[in-house]
Amino acid sequence: MTSLPSVAVVILNWNGQSYLKKFLPSVLASDYENLKIIVADNGSTDDSIFFLQQYFPSVKVLINEDNEGFAKGYNTALKSVTADYYVILNSDVAVEKNWIAPIILLMETDEKIAACQPKILSYKNKKSFEYAGASGGWIDVLGYPFNRGRVFEYCETDEGQYNTATEIFWASGAALFIRASVFNNLGGFDEYFFAHQEEIDLCWRIKRSGYKIYVEPTSIVYHLGGGTLPMGDPKKVYLNFRNNLVMLYKNLPFFELLWKIPLRILLDIVAAFQSLPQGKFSTFDSIGHAHLSFFKWIFLGKRGANIQKIRMKKLTGVYKGSIVWQFFIRKKKTFSEIVDINK
Repeated sequence: MTSLPSVAVVILNWNGQSYLKKFLPSVLASDYENLKIIVADNGSTDDSIFFLQQYFPSVKVLINEDNEGFAKGYNTALKSVTADYYVILNSDVAVEKNWIAPIILLMETDEKIAACQPKILSYKNKKSFEYAGASGGWIDVLGYPFNRGRVFEYCETDEGQYNTATEIFWASGAALFIRASVFNNLGGFDEYFFAHQEEIDLCWRIKRSGYKIYVEPTSIVYHLGGGTLPMGDPKKVYLNFRNNLVMLYKNLPFFELLWKIPLRILLDIVAAFQSLPQGKFSTFDSIGHAHLSFFKWIFLGKRGANIQKIRMKKLTGVYKGSIVWQFFIRKKKTFSEIVDINK
């Protein structure tokens, strides 16, 4: 009988039969003894379920009748999963054979490590970091997320510069290892988010509860990205702008909210107007719609979990300056140019 902690890799699928065919075999080849692999189907209208039953009968399939989005889709699915660790894995991710053990080994050494991610490289260019996670998530003083290896849309080449296992602010939802007990105790993802930045909100709540978030770069996965909503999609723009404001409102102390929310809204408005000369009229509309939805959310009183709010400067993985200033004004493109991790 194995003494290894039990691990459940759960892949949320929505009309992703082609992704399952392409990427699921690498997950099934994972080298970890106490492992189960589950596909949670999120109301697919393609032949995903039949395909799994036909070609991957060893994979357990959970069925949500409707497309509940990333956040609620996982919350629903994980209620039916029993394991020590959940691994939330995108359907468009290929994994290396030994990607699970290094992270579980790290997390087992410190019970305060509640979540962890592998190094995430691009499936299309395996020498490049991938947008959704790279080598660990950070956040700046105004709440803009970025990564070791990716700032805004600039992805660095992986030359081993971020190969150290270290504490970060947030771990990517593309490949998120999390203690099942912590996920369940905190109520999982905020379902209002639907998709985008719900994992950052969850990680922020985890840190506010006294736990740590880590990256373990000896574990490597390859993410295709842009599968459900491509970059620049109006709904993706809307969700990112709306959810970021909601996340700040939920997690920032009151006196930080007083100036950060108005400043963020002002910067959003600047971004909206900058999109017009580029002909991105849908971006302009999406940002305006995001702001209206944010204020509606406030008036409805949906404030989220009542966990002690901690000033950002006391949390690991927070850059105390502005990446907007560093990236767009000072033209610093890489994480190491912006963040002095030795300070």
